[in-house]
Amino acid sequence: MHQTTSHHRRVALIDMGTNTFHLLIVEMSTKPGDKPHILLRTKAGVRLGEGGISRGIIAPEPYARALHTLAGFKEEIELHEVKEVRATATSAMRVTKNGPDLVRDIFEQTGIQVNVIPGEREAELICEGVRQAVDLGTEQQLIVDIGGGSVEFIIANQATIFWKQSFEIGAQRLLDKFFPDPSGVFPAAAVAAEQEYLGSVLTPLIEAVQRYKPVGLVGASGSFDSLADMQLGQLRTESQLPPSTELALESFQSSYRHLLSGNHEQRLALPGILPMRADMLVVAAVLIDYVLGITEITRIRTSAFALKEGLLAEMLR
Repeated sequence: MHQTTSHHRRVALIDMGTNTFHLLIVEMSTKPGDKPHILLRTKAGVRLGEGGISRGIIAPEPYARALHTLAGFKEEIELHEVKEVRATATSAMRVTKNGPDLVRDIFEQTGIQVNVIPGEREAELICEGVRQAVDLGTEQQLIVDIGGGSVEFIIANQATIFWKQSFEIGAQRLLDKFFPDPSGVFPAAAVAAEQEYLGSVLTPLIEAVQRYKPVGLVGASGSFDSLADMQLGQLRTESQLPPSTELALESFQSSYRHLLSGNHEQRLALPGILPMRADMLVVAAVLIDYVLGITEITRIRTSAFALKEGLLAEMLR
């Protein structure tokens, strides 16, 4: 072994979400106090839940996209000479009948062992990741991660998690349920139906909010990244995103109005919109608006860090 590599270990962290697969490759120094050096941060829109999650299966096309994406990740991992790989999968692979088949196929084709984690663990890791990007301070904050399959809510400050829960109401599911025709406008009746549904499903959140009275919202997920891009009026890549952004309430409300008033083509034309997110962002924005309504929170921050950074923080400890 060369002298230069003795103080370093390279680790690849893979977060296989229902919409997006993330890959983070870092070099960790064994010297205490040294920060990990990021070699690669990339993501791929896989939409694993498309056309199947509401029926409890991963459909053939997304299944193939997942294997293709993991093969690409494997190439990057080998290119960077990484020996240690941590891969986690969440909602889509938790709840689908053929999720275990995909885990097996990934292992057979890439040698990557995927760990499917429960919602509670997902919430913990998200919180840990967010804390690396945003100083939560001493007051309670409500952390929200809107995935494609599940949504995690965590009430925490920088030191303590007071309450956490994962709900299987992700953007792909909401899209399937309330937006049967994504080419068109999202009608007022659909907004009302989604809000009513959220009101019935999110009773535990309503109770927790009344109990802990969080003072701010911290959003960690692609939808919040998109809203931050819309505020800026420009689409940024994963590596261009700052760890955290203040999202002005007026900016959110304006983006929300634009998303609701347009059809699919008009949504695509909005500055800062990733095509894959255009329709998901509508149902996600309804959810964000609902949460702002029940909490009366006016301060929104975004976190570019989530599950994979939480895993990294845990490993560094």
